[in-house]
Order: sequence, then C-alpha cells, then structure tokens
Amino acid sequence: MSTQQKDVYLVIGGSGFVGRHIVDHLLARGDVVSVFDIVQRHHDVPFYAGDITDEQQVLNAIRKVSMFVGCIRLDGVNNRSCLQSGATCIIHTASPPHGAKDPSIYHKVNVDGTRAVIDAAVAAGVPKLVYTSSAGVAFDGSDVINLDERAPYPEKPFDAYNDSKAKGEALILEANGKGGLLTVALRPAGIFGPGDRQMMVGLYQAYQRGQTHFQVGNNNNLFDYTYVGNLAQAHLLAADKLVPPSDTKPVDPELRSSLGYALPSVSATTGFRRVPTCLARPLGPYVTPPPNASAIEAAFNAPHDPHEPTHPVRRSRFDQFSENSLELASSNPLQVAGQAFFITNGEPVYFWDFMRVVWLALDPPTEEGRKRAQRARWVIPRMFGMVLGFLAECWAGLIGKEAGFTRYRVGYSCATRYHNIEKARRVLGYEPQVGLEEGVSKMVEWFKAENGLA
Repeated sequence: MSTQQKDVYLVIGGSGFVGRHIVDHLLARGDVVSVFDIVQRHHDVPFYAGDITDEQQVLNAIRKVSMFVGCIRLDGVNNRSCLQSGATCIIHTASPPHGAKDPSIYHKVNVDGTRAVIDAAVAAGVPKLVYTSSAGVAFDGSDVINLDERAPYPEKPFDAYNDSKAKGEALILEANGKGGLLTVALRPAGIFGPGDRQMMVGLYQAYQRGQTHFQVGNNNNLFDYTYVGNLAQAHLLAADKLVPPSDTKPVDPELRSSLGYALPSVSATTGFRRVPTCLARPLGPYVTPPPNASAIEAAFNAPHDPHEPTHPVRRSRFDQFSENSLELASSNPLQVAGQAFFITNGEPVYFWDFMRVVWLALDPPTEEGRKRAQRARWVIPRMFGMVLGFLAECWAGLIGKEAGFTRYRVGYSCATRYHNIEKARRVLGYEPQVGLEEGVSKMVEWFKAENGLA
C-alpha cells in the first residue's frame, strides 16, 4: 500500500463554473475537498462561506478544513486517525464575471482577494496554491499568434478585468517559495462547457433575437477556446506536480531528452492521423519493394502510442525550449512551481465558426432546414463596426442604459488570439481529452435541460 499522503483540497470559488468542475474531478478520484465561496450551490462537500478579501475569513476556513479532516475514517471500519495537516492544496478560482458594471470589483477580488489568499495560505502553512488566471493577461487588443508564456504583461491592458487578472497572477508567481508555499498559475482562454452561464447565455440571446446571421469582420481570425473539463483536469495535474524543485536533480532527464522530439498534434476533435515518415508509411505502388517493406508498413499501421516520440524537432534560438532560451530564462520553465501555463483545447478555430456550431446545435432541424442558424450572412467590416459601436455607446449613455454593441466587442471578435500550449503538454502532461465539437454538444445539452428547452 502506498504511504504517500494525499492532498487535502480547499477550492476557493468552488460554487462557480470552473470551481465546481474541479470539485467534481477531485471527488471522482476520491480526494478530500472542501469549498470556500460566498454562496452555496451544492451540498456534497463541506462548505465555508466567506469574503475572499478578508484574510481572517480565508484563514478560518483553512483551519476548519483541518478540523474536518481530523475525524475521517481511514479504513472505513473502526480506526480513526487525527490528521493535523489541514488543507495542503488551495485551488483559487474565484473571480467576478466579465462585464461587471463597476470595474473596481475586479481589483478588489482579483488583486486584493488574491493577496489575502496568499497571506492566509502562508500563515496556515499550506504548501500548494494553484491559481486560475486568464490567457487575457497577455492581451492588449492586438493579434496574439501562437503566443507562449515568455511574453510580458502588456503595458496597456485590454480592459480592467484582464488587468486585474494579470496583477493577481503576478502576486501568485511572486509568492512562490514564500514561507514554503509553492504556486502555479493556469491561463485558460474562452472557457465553455456545461454550467456556463456567461458565454452560452449570450449566444442563446443572439439566437433568440434572430441575430445569428450577423458577422463582424472577415472571420479570418483564429481563436482559442478551453473546454471546462479539460481545464479542471489541468488544475489537478498542476496540483499533483507542484513539488519543491530538487537541487540535485533540477530537471527530469526524461523530460529534457523529450524536447528533441515533436509532440503529436492535438487530436481530441479530429482523431489521430499518423504522419508518414521514411520509417513508417504506406508503400503504395512499386516495382521492387524496399528491403524492409513489411516493417515500414507495419510501423505505419501499428496502434498509436501517445507517449511514443514522433519525429525529431529542430529548435531555433527563438524557440522557448531551445538551449539558448532555457539558459536565458529567469526561472526554470521545465518545473511547475513559480510558472504560468496557457491551457486551451489546442484547436484554434475561426471566431464566428465556433459561434455557428453552437447556434446549429440550438437550432432544431425542420423540413425547410435550420431556419435561424442558416440565414444568409450580413458581414459588417471591422472599421464600420467600430463606428457603429461608438454610436451605440453614445446613444446608451444618453438614455442611461448599457450598450449591447460596443467597440470592445468589435475588437474582441475581430482579434486573432491563439496560444502555444507546448509548455503545459510537456511539463504538466496536459492533453485535451474533450474536443471542441463534443464540448459544444455537452454544453448545449446541459443548457437545454437546465432551461426546459430539450
């Protein structure tokens, strides 16, 4: 029997969209988990209500987790063990939803609240802290093309929300090693899935209003999305691998050697497709077969092993895992502690294509086809959209209402935003398990059932 003690988790924001999925994943593998939040929506785990910006309330919750854990049965019969370790891992997912009327709430929760969580974790001696950040921390409104984690925070943030997330993430990474606390930040992009009450609600409203045929921009901009279940799994991987760096063995030699081989393409949606090589390929027609013809064809038809290196990769000095980049890095990018990781589905798609997949899933087929989702498109050029957004904002200000069409939304929907997740795949072992199409199907099915639309 393994003597390694399992972590005891406190999920801050565990009643929310992302937090709840993390709780479900922890429960599914038999972990001890509690929730700290301002509202209780589920009753299957211990819950502690409180204000994240109040360090003492967070600290009290951590200590109550210790009291709860101290009276669990270890063998399910009679023996009881008083484990005084308390919460050994905090997963911090709490954040106000994007689009709040008062932007000051972002700083209060994402900056002041994160600082309070760090201070409470250090005071309680918690060894691990996993933070849910955002890919938007590196976005300033200009195109983001295959961006990796070396990019600095922008001098001019895109908006108050992403600015507060960047400042909160900076606090998390700076706290690594403080009082024995190890920290890591995960950066998802465009989170979607069952339980989403933000993106899905907006798309359904556009569907109801018959606005699915409008398109702003030319739809040539690739965009990243992250299925919430994949993100939850990434949190568990990060927590499991958040261990103190070793002075005698700073880098896993197997990980270091694997950098010389390319990772296979993400295939959660498309399925695996083997790339022909000189050693594994279909032979095709020939006059004289090569001497190792049977071995070449057998290698191509062999079952796929996801852990098997595919083919060597040549790295330039601009590559994040080149020897030059590894030497110049301010901290070791091949460890988890003190690092940030982009977490996406690894399948960037054109912005409006994703929306249309959702609308098609909502649109029931009829004898005439799908009436709403298949209407002829009205394409609004980006610059004209900016003008309309400005006019809509002015009119909304005059009548005292919130504008539904803004310059922010035009800029957001026309920008290219996709990220490089090689670091997460190599260091965390993260691989998206649910593809975009399956994720959309799960989200729409949940939404229909939740709202009586099934």
